Amino acid sequence: MIGKIAWKNTWFKPLNTVLSIILLTASVAIITVIILLQKQFEDQFNKTMDNVDLVLGAKGSPLQLVLSSLYQIDAPPGNISYSEAKQWMHHPFVDTAIPLAYGDNYMGYKIVGTTEDYIHKFDGVLAEGKSNEKDFEVVIGANIASNLDLKIGDTFYGSHGDVNAEVHEDHPYTIVGILAPTGQLIDNIIVSNISSVWHIHEHEHDEEMIADDHHHEESDVHDHDHEEEHEHDEGKELTAVLLKLKNNMAKMTWQRMIPQNTNMQAASPALEINRLFALFGVGLQAIQYLAYGIMLISGISIFVALYNTLKERKYEFALLRIHGASKHQLFGMILIESLFLCAIGYIFGMILGRVALYFISLASKEEFRLTFNPFEIVWEKEIWLLTITLGVGVIAALIPAAKAYSLNISKTLAHA
Repeated sequence: MIGKIAWKNTWFKPLNTVLSIILLTASVAIITVIILLQKQFEDQFNKTMDNVDLVLGAKGSPLQLVLSSLYQIDAPPGNISYSEAKQWMHHPFVDTAIPLAYGDNYMGYKIVGTTEDYIHKFDGVLAEGKSNEKDFEVVIGANIASNLDLKIGDTFYGSHGDVNAEVHEDHPYTIVGILAPTGQLIDNIIVSNISSVWHIHEHEHDEEMIADDHHHEESDVHDHDHEEEHEHDEGKELTAVLLKLKNNMAKMTWQRMIPQNTNMQAASPALEINRLFALFGVGLQAIQYLAYGIMLISGISIFVALYNTLKERKYEFALLRIHGASKHQLFGMILIESLFLCAIGYIFGMILGRVALYFISLASKEEFRLTFNPFEIVWEKEIWLLTITLGVGVIAALIPAAKAYSLNISKTLAHA
């Protein structure tokens, strides 16, 4: 009974009620977006850098190197010599080394020259077709196949650099495999072998030498002398190498040793991404404080609305007391009215926040190949947000509820 009366009283002044709900909805929506963005952003970034201790690449910004090589965000700082990189790739301290070579794209999706280890790193499994065993054979991610309506046997031409750049019409790529969806970066990548990238970007008179060297590498033939090996590798370049090390000391020392002794650098993904999260976190925290400020304003709005309507409803409360309502019931009714407003604001805010994240995901998918799941629930933080929202309602209702509790029936009716 008290709950039904409280619900009707909530809409006693609909304009005030709607304003309070809008403010609460806005604050809850902003905080919800931040909670989901931060959780999923960090999860995706941390998962991508699993099993990568260092990124070997050209000197420049280490963060740029990590973002371009691991996350396909931003342009790489440059290329590195294959012969120089190979010395570190085959070092006894190295567990796995995944070379990357790129510079082309198809319809905005990067073509990455690499090995099968790159696909395995992202838990990639073939849904159709086979692995790319020959030059200009490619395996494509699930999103690419879906978005561009590509299938096994289709051919396409890569464009140099940006989307609208020069098209390499002499070298068509053939799709031989399509990966199953993983929810990771590999869903938006076209994978070829490194030899294909070298063939496209090196001069024609080098192609025979490149193919011969690639054949020697695949056959693991190491009986040629050092001069012949250097000759075969000369002119070949990589974009970066993803290194997983066996030796923990090397993770620290190589970051200093490699730039001092070579034309390369060794960037730590963990270190650079933690710095990025720190910068990213400052911005998110500022927005979060703004959202809590809006929630505080909505709490004040609820307080003012309840306090003002209390004056107009004194006679109604007095009649309720005469008909058997207790002081505690009047106190509870005011409290329930405030909690109704907060609950509605929270529900609408959760819905609006997820709708906003859906559109953010569409934009980031187009620009950065990052997607976010608007239906994920971060139970701990979202329950805490609900607690704070309801807490604002309780605090806002305390003074009006106390006034209703201490209402003098005879005096109120005498002045009615």
